[in-house]
Amino acid sequence: MSLFLPEGNLINTAENMSYIQSPEKLAEAMRKGKILEARALLCDRSHNLHLRLGEMRAIIPREEGAVGIREGSVRDIAVISRVNRPVCFVVTDITTDTDGKPLAVLSREKAQKICMENYIDLLIPGDIIGAKVTRLEKFGVFADIGCGISALMPIDAISVSRIEHPSERFSVGMDIKAVIKSVEGGRISLSHKELLGTWEENARQFSAGETVTGIIRSVESYGAFVELTPNLAGLAEPNPTVEKGMKASVFIKSIIPEKMKVKLIVIDTFPYVGTPEAPRYFNSGDHIDRFVYSPSGSFKKSETLFN
Repeated sequence: MSLFLPEGNLINTAENMSYIQSPEKLAEAMRKGKILEARALLCDRSHNLHLRLGEMRAIIPREEGAVGIREGSVRDIAVISRVNRPVCFVVTDITTDTDGKPLAVLSREKAQKICMENYIDLLIPGDIIGAKVTRLEKFGVFADIGCGISALMPIDAISVSRIEHPSERFSVGMDIKAVIKSVEGGRISLSHKELLGTWEENARQFSAGETVTGIIRSVESYGAFVELTPNLAGLAEPNPTVEKGMKASVFIKSIIPEKMKVKLIVIDTFPYVGTPEAPRYFNSGDHIDRFVYSPSGSFKKSETLFN
């Protein structure tokens, strides 16, 4: 397990809370170069972040707010948007303010650089990591992969079953797992569907003759595609009552591994307004070189190679 966590995962740990409770413990953390977390309370007009560590005031100067702020390659919104959110930092100084009261000077930039040098720069395609969803866009998901450093997961990498928007799978703040898909020019791309199980692993949860629930993902002239799990969809016979986005109870007519097909009959439909559930993962390892989605005897092959 990585020592470098997405922001928000460290703040309530016993060690973190112990370090921020007193000037003496903060001085110890400074000597050890410990990465700590606290909630940003205010961003002033100069874009300095203000925090409170126990009884002590603390400040993250603007240029220390994130990697790239100092050089101008990252906009100030990266600092402003941290208000009321946990931020990681290292303590760089313990001094006094204009009233002579103790003041801790912090750097989020230095914490991020430590994370990059000792963790993120060492990641390779196929590594399985923890991440936290930070932003949802139509084209994909931005996730914090450590100390507030963001990576993109394209929408087509989220699951085998296609979706219109990432909000159908994730919510902001959700802790997830992800696979490093590529590392190019310092930019990391993530994938997710390889952790949600093969066709067989998902199909094994169902049997012909059962009636189960699913979500209508698309409606065609020849039938409707019904998602049974994020990595498994079946084709239902045409039904005039079916509309995209509905929830449906479906009868499983047959499961055909060699064709990777699940044949369904729609029994009933319901309006669906759901909230994303935590994903179910089938892979508990920390690296994957190759993911074969299709069954061994299937007429067509679907696989992902990480290299």
